[in-house]
Amino acid sequence: MRAREGDILIDSNGIIFDVKGLVHPSDKVIAFPRFVPDSHGTRAHENVKYTKVYPLSERFQFLEQKYPHYIVYDPAFDETLCEIPVEDIKKLYDPVERLEEMRRSENPDLLEIKALKLTELLKEGANIPWNALGMSGSILTRLHTSSSDIDPIVYGVKNCRKVHSALERLLKEENSPFKQYTREGLKTLFDFRSKDTEVGFEDFVRTESRKVLQGKFMGTDYFVRFVKEWNEIDENYGDVQYKNVGYAKIRATIADDSEAIFTPCKYQVEGANQPITEIVSFRGRFCEQARNGETVVAQGKVESLTDLKRNNKYFRLLIGNKPPDYMIIEH
Repeated sequence: MRAREGDILIDSNGIIFDVKGLVHPSDKVIAFPRFVPDSHGTRAHENVKYTKVYPLSERFQFLEQKYPHYIVYDPAFDETLCEIPVEDIKKLYDPVERLEEMRRSENPDLLEIKALKLTELLKEGANIPWNALGMSGSILTRLHTSSSDIDPIVYGVKNCRKVHSALERLLKEENSPFKQYTREGLKTLFDFRSKDTEVGFEDFVRTESRKVLQGKFMGTDYFVRFVKEWNEIDENYGDVQYKNVGYAKIRATIADDSEAIFTPCKYQVEGANQPITEIVSFRGRFCEQARNGETVVAQGKVESLTDLKRNNKYFRLLIGNKPPDYMIIEH
């Protein structure tokens, strides 16, 4: 089973999971609970009521209590992860197929109409094919409400860069339906994210206010996720051995931000006060966090990586797994 960032799966227990990352064991998929069956839930899927869980701590807590066998130590990543055995997966939801279904639908709801308009503008503005676009998030599983976010996905490096440029243009156009967050909108976003990522409000505003992958579209929150195509993913499970070597706070200069728009995102750094050459996150909230030449202060897990294919060893800082993890621009 090929699963990647942005896909969603449902297991034999009816739990709906977000697939995380691009590299998975051959017999399992790394994924975290997103919607869990709950008789008091306010959303329904195939006659089952669901509640949404978001903070990573709550996701792990739910599994520890109900399905502890999904929480495993992965020796390749030297990390305790949530991994779903392929035989337990009932269905894998494909964002590209879902968007195609929405385009063919004769009676889309109001949020789907808005999501379709958004993807049409991205397609036209970037001049990319429809099969380079998908729809993730709650819309993918039809568990959305009228107040849900719109979560489009763009596939392929060239397509992603075209869409990023198109978004920059669209956000500058007068009367554009795309709007960057106001300070008030950023306060709402901060209140939501600070449950999971501890950072000061002014530091948060400084990084988030200039991002183009997120904002409001016709009054609805959106986040565009950029994911590499299968033939652009040059790592298979086990090619790289990861080792946890501690936790650190670093100060460094961004040397290469060319991978900052993708999920997972990556920043090459130099001049760090630790032997660290890159900062990485599997969470979309850390995309577009800093630009070339900027000095950042970041805190997270330090990993040593041994690339068995290239016979290369280096260190990186992984952020986003714990609430104290952060990355801010120095001012």
